[in-house]
Amino acid sequence: MAQVAERTDSLSLAFDSFRADASFAVAGLGPSREAAFQRFLAKGFPTTREEEWRHTSLGAIAKTEFRRPVTFEIARATAEPFLFANELPHRVVLVNGRWSKALSSLDALPAGLTVRSVSDALAAPSAQPRTAPDWLLAVSSGLPLVDLNTAFVEDGVVIDIAPKAIIDQPLHIVCLCAPTSSPTVVAPRIQIRAGAQSQANIVESYGSVPGAASFTNAVTIVDVAEGAMLDHVKLQREASTAFHLASMFVRVDRAGVFRSHALTLGGNISRNDIVTTLAGDGAECTLDGLYVTDGDQLVDTHTTIDHAMPNCPSHELYKGIMSGKSRAVFNGKIIVRQDAQKTNAKQTNKALLLSDDAQINTKPQLEIFADDVKCTHGAAIGQLDEDAMFYMQARGIAFQDARNLLIHAFAGEVLDRVKEEVVREQAMRLLEAKLSLWKV
Repeated sequence: MAQVAERTDSLSLAFDSFRADASFAVAGLGPSREAAFQRFLAKGFPTTREEEWRHTSLGAIAKTEFRRPVTFEIARATAEPFLFANELPHRVVLVNGRWSKALSSLDALPAGLTVRSVSDALAAPSAQPRTAPDWLLAVSSGLPLVDLNTAFVEDGVVIDIAPKAIIDQPLHIVCLCAPTSSPTVVAPRIQIRAGAQSQANIVESYGSVPGAASFTNAVTIVDVAEGAMLDHVKLQREASTAFHLASMFVRVDRAGVFRSHALTLGGNISRNDIVTTLAGDGAECTLDGLYVTDGDQLVDTHTTIDHAMPNCPSHELYKGIMSGKSRAVFNGKIIVRQDAQKTNAKQTNKALLLSDDAQINTKPQLEIFADDVKCTHGAAIGQLDEDAMFYMQARGIAFQDARNLLIHAFAGEVLDRVKEEVVREQAMRLLEAKLSLWKV
């Protein structure tokens, strides 16, 4: 127990201070918070002794003394670079885990789209029974980081898309970490429910104001009802002083379609866990991702696609670009249940190493319990194509420009699938700056 206690002391102090806050017990959530935190303490942070974490050490997070944030508002000018205000006018902004009414913009929302803060949802009369609402505790099943989120969650976003609603303009969820006197732990919770035969686009972005040292422990829960289509983009561009651990749980019902685009360019240590269950006949999902690292960054991506019903296709393409001494991990698991006949699943992971010191560990997994299926997976790791470089230089293209064009093309295969042009362009600009593409 000593080792676990050493790893969780600072969070215990932060949790003790949270107990004195009025929001701790809202909607009868106090006992659920206590139980979740005790489960977290019993297990502690995942360690490299666990198979799912053997390439990712959270020691740097565990030894940092995090506190609950005391700053929950920032100036509009400070937040402006993260908002995409002109292109994505409908937005919710969380600052250090709390809803910012001053920075959010929910005027004239399209018909069929309802957006509430978690704090408002908890304070509503329907949430007044002495137990916490099911949607808040649905995934608190002993996963340490999810339990930690349940213990510390103070706010977040609850999104409901009405059946048959067609939402043309995307909703932008912005989670910002602002500087405080000490490193902070924030635990946003996002709930998205897409009604039957609805269509919507959600952009979820994470950023850090310069000077912020933070630990973001986010949980997103998505429910795609029968025949609904939901397109989800996540852009993570937090500072090098930030740690980012995120869990997403997705359930897709009959003939529903879910598309995910995860763009990871920031943070010191980043981990994305995406668990998708195809729970109805003909449900479909696409998981795309691009991760770009430099310095001593670590980006870990774990995906699970659970084919629980027949006739469900899934497509997965993840690409990484690594430089410096950075590291990446990709673990993609496809499960095909016994009843999931006629499954068609394809998974691809490609990594481009721009330095001799960059590393990636990739592990595709197939667990197939049905016999009438088509499942493929592939992984490719390498450096820039020497033949392509020679071909372009032989035709008068300078070395640096040839390199840049190949990197653009490599990343573009993922970025071109993102519908929102402003997000595509921003991600490419961040990539260019990170890798110094246009500096000779």
